[in-house]
Amino acid sequence: MRALVTGGAGFIGSNLVDALVERGDEVTVIDDLSTGRRENLARASDAALHELDIRDFEAVSDLVERVRPEVVYHLAAQIDVRKSVADPAFDAGINVQGTINLLRASLDSEVTRFVNTSTGGAIYGENEIFPAPESHPTAPKAPYGQSKFCAEGYADLFARLHDLSTVSLRYGNVYGPRQDPLGEAGVIAIYCGLALQGRDPIVFGDGRQTRDYVYVDDVVGANLAAAATDAGGPFNIGTEVETTVLDLVEAVRPQAEGDFEPRFEPERPGEVQRSTLDCTRARAELGWSAEVSLEDGLERTLDSLR
Repeated sequence: MRALVTGGAGFIGSNLVDALVERGDEVTVIDDLSTGRRENLARASDAALHELDIRDFEAVSDLVERVRPEVVYHLAAQIDVRKSVADPAFDAGINVQGTINLLRASLDSEVTRFVNTSTGGAIYGENEIFPAPESHPTAPKAPYGQSKFCAEGYADLFARLHDLSTVSLRYGNVYGPRQDPLGEAGVIAIYCGLALQGRDPIVFGDGRQTRDYVYVDDVVGANLAAAATDAGGPFNIGTEVETTVLDLVEAVRPQAEGDFEPRFEPERPGEVQRSTLDCTRARAELGWSAEVSLEDGLERTLDSLR
């Protein structure tokens, strides 16, 4: 099968590319390498990397027309929440306009399936229902969540207006190998990096904030499952388990080089306090459920950083 992966040199995208190449797909990657890395594609030497910006419709359209993918996995995005607050137009340019460009190019080139990457926690905002189903009210607390929700709307629109087969996957907090331990996103990667350096973790607020942490291999499996069906609309992709920041500290501590005692800092404004995802729809319609426990996922993540 011919597959196009946007953001394919990034954390999640490169893991997906590995799985596609391993099963024999012909894979093309789009990445502007602003956060993605060429070395992330070292295992997928058969994948063709094209360095371009998804905001450039002509470049995107030309490539999609030449490659003629059957499935587009759209993972390229602006994911820095603080950047989205500081410059919401920049955030929307990538997450909304970029998605529209990919949808238009996919329609023109008769792509048969478009798998869009979205977010669960950032779209729902503060959870009112635990775990939160796809029908949960949408109340983003930052432009990032708003732009991803808007991109979902365009994917749905292209399905209604043009019969383009689209689906959106609302991820929980994804973690695993290749997530940048020096970055702003990904508390598990950050904590694992600090643990191996013998440094203590920073905890903002009281550490009782919860998230739904889902291992990257399970997210890859969700993408493959979504591509193999014609189900549309949003699907939550998580574990349905609430894990606090303090739980993470305790889980990582046995692998740490030092005491790994939390250093508390003031709570960050706008942070969601509780978040977990109801994945009933994914089980029923995609035949997907998370398989990797937090304990196993942490061990694999730490091993990848050693």
